[in-house]
Amino acid sequence: MIDRLVIAKRDQARFREILAIATRFGLGLLLARVGLQPRADDQDDDPRSLPHRTRLALEELGPTFVKLGQILATRSDLLPPEWIAELEHLQSSAPTLPFDMLRPQVEQALGQSVEDAFAHFDPQPLAAASMAQVHRATLHGGQDVVLKIRRPGIRPQMEADLRLIAQLAGLIERASAEARRFAPQALLRQLASAVLEELDFTGEGRNADRLRDDFALQPRVVVPEIHWALSSETLLVMGFIAGIPPRDPAVLHAAGIDPAEIAAVSADAMLEMVLINGRFHADPHPGNLLCLPGNGVALLDLGMIGHVSPRRQEEFIAFIQSLTRRDPALLTDTLMQWSAGSGVPKAQVQASADRLIARHGQGTLVLSAMVADFMQLMREEGMTMPPDLLLVFKALITVDGVMNGIVPGFDLSEAMRRSSRRLIAARLDPAYWQPLLQSLAWELGRVGDDAPRLIRAAVRRLEQEPAPAADTTAAIRAASLKMSGAVLIGCMIIAGAVIWG
Repeated sequence: MIDRLVIAKRDQARFREILAIATRFGLGLLLARVGLQPRADDQDDDPRSLPHRTRLALEELGPTFVKLGQILATRSDLLPPEWIAELEHLQSSAPTLPFDMLRPQVEQALGQSVEDAFAHFDPQPLAAASMAQVHRATLHGGQDVVLKIRRPGIRPQMEADLRLIAQLAGLIERASAEARRFAPQALLRQLASAVLEELDFTGEGRNADRLRDDFALQPRVVVPEIHWALSSETLLVMGFIAGIPPRDPAVLHAAGIDPAEIAAVSADAMLEMVLINGRFHADPHPGNLLCLPGNGVALLDLGMIGHVSPRRQEEFIAFIQSLTRRDPALLTDTLMQWSAGSGVPKAQVQASADRLIARHGQGTLVLSAMVADFMQLMREEGMTMPPDLLLVFKALITVDGVMNGIVPGFDLSEAMRRSSRRLIAARLDPAYWQPLLQSLAWELGRVGDDAPRLIRAAVRRLEQEPAPAADTTAAIRAASLKMSGAVLIGCMIIAGAVIWG
């Protein structure tokens, strides 16, 4: 199939590099499986080593392919556990660059020299990844900050990778029935969106501002301040936060931090983001969280943010409630919504719901075990889930695992119950309904503007019709009563919108 690709001249060198790396890591079997090359008898058929070799190859191929692997790591509805476990270890680490190589780009972004912009700048990096490098500095006002600097030349390479992956995705989707279940072109759109969003550091800055606003009334959840006067697409300057990653409970205790309080605050914050605010940190691993004095939590590295619509929030609550209440009908309805388009009969979905409730609908809800079982069931039944929901599950499992690392036996389900109550309270708040009512009032106003014309047209039509029979007259009278009621309700809604507005 590869010989059917038409590679632009500017991308040919990168394409040869990709093939060379794939071959070096022995991925011929994987390429053959998705139809990219013929199957050879002497190819390595050891499935135990294939996920590991694939992960190593993705890391060597660079940030675009690392991001692709990270997205695939959320697709436990498609990939078996050994693949998910391996892809979850993907690291976008990279050797550090001497600051002299970064200086021209940094000073171009600042519009001045590093020495003029900062009272102190540390040329030794704090950390390095395939997309960016991080340095510490101090502003002239005395505030400690962190600079996230995009690696020079990274955008052209990632754009070339996206062009090549786009061609491969189209060929794979047409040629391989097995691969079509992954929806390669839809996966590519998700990848392209994630890559382009992370390449522009202003997006991460806006994410930080939004989350800081979301937690403005919760002082124990901290988000770094963005210094916009010094930030741009290639450079993000944010406040430095000193804290301890949530890895070792003994280290936290020694610092006067209570792991149980950290677990509760972190779980509540994560569920608040998912179920109340509708935007959440999509990768809350220990490197992106810091435990602070006073049992606070800082959220870092906000390049990847997930979004949850009100409808999805309600579906997720229904999913959890169906398990805790042992309600197979509710679970079946939720799974039917989530797997729409999979072509799986309702009876099959209902049988799956019964199995899931039998296994997890009693006692404490162990989220990681339940989701692992749920995803295996989805794979076995040929169902797929919407990517946004998978990202929610992935984030919740990640934070659940982190909290269990510092508080063994931590139960996320209690935090879920607290968040469910807050969600109900939020739905009862007039502030939640005000924009909806104002929108409805606007639509009713538009209908009202058209009402005289519609009524005149209806009267002319009735005048042209013969006299109705008695039963028809009764039907018209009933319909008129319903219409009057609807108009009355509309007037009440408009009045409410005006009063609350």
